Amino acid sequence: MFSIAGNQTMKRLLGEKKLELDYQEKEKAEKFLKVLIKKFKKDKTLEDLESAIKHQTQATKCVTVSRMEWRAMMNQPDVITTSTGETINTNSPVLPHVWACRFWRWPHLKSAVELQSLSACSHGYEKNMSEICIQPYHYNKIETPALPPVLVPKSTEPIPSRDQLQAINLEGNSIPKNATYVDGLKPQSFGIAETPPPGYMSEDSEATDHDHSATNSPHPPAYNSETEMNYQTTISRSLLDAQPVAYCEPPFWCSISYYEMNLRVGETFHASQPSLTVDGFTDPSNSERFCLGLLSNINRNQQIELTRRHVGKGVRLYYIGGEVFAECLGESSIFVQSPNCNNRYGWHPATVVKIPPGCNLKIFNNQEFAALLSQLVNQGFEAVYQLTRMCTIRMSFVKGWGAEYRRQTVTATPCWIELHLNGPLQWLDKVLTQMGSPVIPCSSIS
Repeated sequence: MFSIAGNQTMKRLLGEKKLELDYQEKEKAEKFLKVLIKKFKKDKTLEDLESAIKHQTQATKCVTVSRMEWRAMMNQPDVITTSTGETINTNSPVLPHVWACRFWRWPHLKSAVELQSLSACSHGYEKNMSEICIQPYHYNKIETPALPPVLVPKSTEPIPSRDQLQAINLEGNSIPKNATYVDGLKPQSFGIAETPPPGYMSEDSEATDHDHSATNSPHPPAYNSETEMNYQTTISRSLLDAQPVAYCEPPFWCSISYYEMNLRVGETFHASQPSLTVDGFTDPSNSERFCLGLLSNINRNQQIELTRRHVGKGVRLYYIGGEVFAECLGESSIFVQSPNCNNRYGWHPATVVKIPPGCNLKIFNNQEFAALLSQLVNQGFEAVYQLTRMCTIRMSFVKGWGAEYRRQTVTATPCWIELHLNGPLQWLDKVLTQMGSPVIPCSSIS
């Protein structure tokens, strides 16, 4: 039986809410508050929470809820239907600190990406402890730099020639060069002796299994000069005719597919939390963890089995303030091919970077992508279409690929994942839709 004092406490806490609730949401809120009241009925923690909310102060102790308690209580997972009709299960509902901050402080808060705990908060979410602080004034709201809308022409301008697109084109016939990353996040800490040559072996090509290195850059593909001359040469539209297309943050910031050699294994993982790990263990996956150990493959050979045993703690991925970072947690290196990262350091888009254990690397930056998109939108449909490759990141565990390795394509590595960055991809889709059909039709191999 819930006590009279408990009911009064719950009414006061409900009275401080900033969020409008329907009947079902109110029931869930009452359920959560009852758990809190029962948990803290013998100490002053609830008084601290009430005081913090009422006086909007951070000067209280942490008010914590265990991850296990929260998952047991909120046992109905969120299900979201995408614009294509696909139903996605997030594996767990909103995180407790996000719920509390939304309920008592920021009603329009979207996700944990927007929150950063104070240094004085000993149980902040990002500290990865079993207990998470839900004191809403122990968190600051991170204002992610707003991406300016892209002004998109109503009709395409002349498509640039293929040599103009070469800087962002990942197709070619040579093997990707390699770089090793060792020192923190600062770009100036990177250093490689030479810039990789243009082009790399298409992932659809058959990989060889012996040592090989690219010695000559391939010649750029020839194009028809008559076709080039037939492009539009005049622009009748002014800047006033351009339509702004804004960036929108999707509910799932990335989708991750796992591969063994050239075979996809298991279902796609949809990431909703700003921090998640991809590891080789056998625990059930949840919104903060993608475990590869449970995934089965009847075609798995001994080499793949041995590699999977060394994935270990794997990689942690962060999405903070419009930037994506990869941190190697395991005892073996990870190998990353990120065209956005490579563009930042002036490398060829196909360069594969080795991240040793204990190191991390910024593998994508929304601001840089937005600047490049704004630059290329005036060069036509195909130039913008090429940017879709920049929104895909490939990452192999334990075994590398490229000119310095006997495996020359990612599909020759035993265990690897492919990340699709949903926000940038959806933005590109809107921009391309606004631009209309290209002068030269694009295809999956253009």
